[in-house]
Amino acid sequence: MKIVCAETVLLGREAFAHAGRTEIVPDRAITRDHLLDADALIVRSKTRVDRNLLKGTAVQFVGTATAGTDHVEAADLEARGIYWCAAPGCNANSVSEYVVAALLSLSRRHAFDLQGRTLGVVGCGQVGSRVAKKCDALGMRVLRNDPPLAATMADPDFLPLEELLGQADIVTLHVPLVREKPWPTERLADYVFFEQLRPGAVFINAARGSVCDYDALLEARGAGAVSHMVLDVWSPEPAFRTDVLRMADLATAHIAGHSYEGKLNGTIACYEELCNFFEIPKNWNVAASLPPPAVPCIDIDCAGRDDEDVLHKLVRKVYAIDADDRLIRDAAAPNEIDRARNFDALRKVYRMRREFMHTEVRASNCPEGLKRKILALGFRWAEATSSGSGAGASGRS
Repeated sequence: MKIVCAETVLLGREAFAHAGRTEIVPDRAITRDHLLDADALIVRSKTRVDRNLLKGTAVQFVGTATAGTDHVEAADLEARGIYWCAAPGCNANSVSEYVVAALLSLSRRHAFDLQGRTLGVVGCGQVGSRVAKKCDALGMRVLRNDPPLAATMADPDFLPLEELLGQADIVTLHVPLVREKPWPTERLADYVFFEQLRPGAVFINAARGSVCDYDALLEARGAGAVSHMVLDVWSPEPAFRTDVLRMADLATAHIAGHSYEGKLNGTIACYEELCNFFEIPKNWNVAASLPPPAVPCIDIDCAGRDDEDVLHKLVRKVYAIDADDRLIRDAAAPNEIDRARNFDALRKVYRMRREFMHTEVRASNCPEGLKRKILALGFRWAEATSSGSGAGASGRS
């Protein structure tokens, strides 16, 4: 069996070599010629899987190691009898940790507290529900909007969008890109959206670039309706707009879901589906392929520090979001071709970012309430030694 695997699929060769002859190809370079004699295709979001790519090929199985499926023409695959799968929720925790890192960075930079602030979560699926849970644990008041879920669950906690926007100090988008009625999300954040927003709100988009009208956002930012912007997704993309970049407080190259675990979960989901489809034994030892975490342990003394200062220091040691912000600003070339090339390069060579669950916290003088917050963010806990020794890889804070 021949498997064509996109270059950015994490551990793609290690995984799929157990199932058949695996050819690794750069994502945007995959063509029909590669697939003429291929049985399976494994991709990420940079490869458009459509009729033109698959016509006349032997492909029976397509897997995308991503939560989103905008790049896959599912109806055409199904019409051709080609089985396909995605990895819903694979990077949901990664994106929720990105949002937490962004909020803590903004709060320290602009000297405001998160506790007591009102957060509006628009889209409460795999990602939004995790964002809501983490931010609720941080002491934020969390409002939720999700019309499709509200229609099926009849949950009174779901608010109409207009009501949420009028109350929220911070609004974060976590909706899929949907163009069809009854609940389209394309350009959901438009001029009317920002007119309804509570003046001076923080706006975060780590969903899809096309769910926001960036001209409307810039006008809102200039008028003060939006005080701060955090953007991980762009329209267009990868040739992102430099005028939008300049107005953003934090900007990144569509990497919110790019934790090591987020990408690995996508590979695992495709590998298991492929083995099931072709009835192949699952021989890949995932654990043997995993590297050790860069920050296995953090020692911190909480005496004299407020909770959010401690949390910011812990999160920043594992994920310094400001470093990703600097990278995309350095990639902002004058012409679109170079910007697009730089954007793709940032995603392709993105550093290894492990999730909080792989870091143990040893905190001295830590109140019980702060301990609960640390655990709610996903860190592991170990009692600090009385001498404060054993600082681990990251040292003391």
